[in-house]
Amino acid sequence: MQDPGATITRRPARLVVLASGNGSNLQALVDAAGRGSLPAQVVAVVSDQAAAGALTRAGAAGIPACHVGRHDGEARADYDARLADVVAGFGPDFVVLAGWMRILTMSFLGWFPNRVVNLHPALPGELPGTRAIERAWQEALAGERSTTGVMVHLVPDEGIDDGPVLASRPVPIHPDDTLETLSTRVHRAEHELLVDTLATLCRQEVPQR
Repeated sequence: MQDPGATITRRPARLVVLASGNGSNLQALVDAAGRGSLPAQVVAVVSDQAAAGALTRAGAAGIPACHVGRHDGEARADYDARLADVVAGFGPDFVVLAGWMRILTMSFLGWFPNRVVNLHPALPGELPGTRAIERAWQEALAGERSTTGVMVHLVPDEGIDDGPVLASRPVPIHPDDTLETLSTRVHRAEHELLVDTLATLCRQEVPQR
């Protein structure tokens, strides 16, 4: 029988991060794990782009970094099956899409039910797809919006940025914003929300030691 006064500890969650670009959200996860505010370890970073900054950041942090490029003429489902095979080899508790610019098919998602987490720079139901920050700023210039935001959600299927929402946070658009100043503020909110949401998820879902 467990001692009721004993401290409950959990092993760090294993995260595999998929990123196509610079990797600033990856860096936020690595930094948070390092300072102990995220009970997780980034065990691998995978990119579809050989020159992605995320791979450089992973290497600098001593994290395995893998480029999985698409072959000429390769079907999406075939690519996703290869990608899933690579990712599964790292034994992730969660797969985190942090600036991943490809829509994943069930050939990938079916391997990781309820374990693929996506970050999107818009509020639920708004601005799905690419260039969400730029589109929000253009709508603000046209007088059509004064707020945008960020969200973290699960990816159960091939829908675009519309899976079950885990958390969201509004980001105001100021009258004097440029695309650069708005982007900076949105990215800051992304980093914070992704870390906070994954910390909660890991504490809830990862088994005790």
